[in-house]
Amino acid sequence: MKSIMRRIALGLAAALGALALAACDPQAIKELEEGLSTEADVVARFGQPERVWPEAGGAKTYEYNRQPAGLRNYMITIGPDGRMTALRQVLTPENFRRVQPGMGVEDVRRMLGMPAKQVPYKLQNQIVWTWKFLEPPSETKGFNVVFGPDYRVIRTEIGPDPDGPDMRGGG
Repeated sequence: MKSIMRRIALGLAAALGALALAACDPQAIKELEEGLSTEADVVARFGQPERVWPEAGGAKTYEYNRQPAGLRNYMITIGPDGRMTALRQVLTPENFRRVQPGMGVEDVRRMLGMPAKQVPYKLQNQIVWTWKFLEPPSETKGFNVVFGPDYRVIRTEIGPDPDGPDMRGGG
């Protein structure tokens, strides 16, 4: 029983921590400026990245995921001079349209960050990755990418909130 309670407490703490981070994002974004803010400024405001992607010419992109509790993922590029060159919220319709059949799983992860859910469908020999996102003005939806057994995109789709209807009445 203690083990179950401990797991529940750890899960709640992780969820609350993710929500607290997401709540701080707008303030952190306001405090950063492309071309001026440094790598240290980014880490001070966003924390350590989930993953670091190497870029051409010595730049690197930091991946900051807010899934599954949040509705945004961020990619922040640090130039070879150590200054922030781009800060992008990547869960957008424009990025969703860029995901095409045949793309590999790492290409999709690099574009959108870590998904909220990864669900295998063994009978179909497929896995579905889902990202939660906000469709303006305030509706939570899911962007699904269906991968085949070779971890290549078969298709994409936008569906309802993967966690069910919003209990606050917003969708």
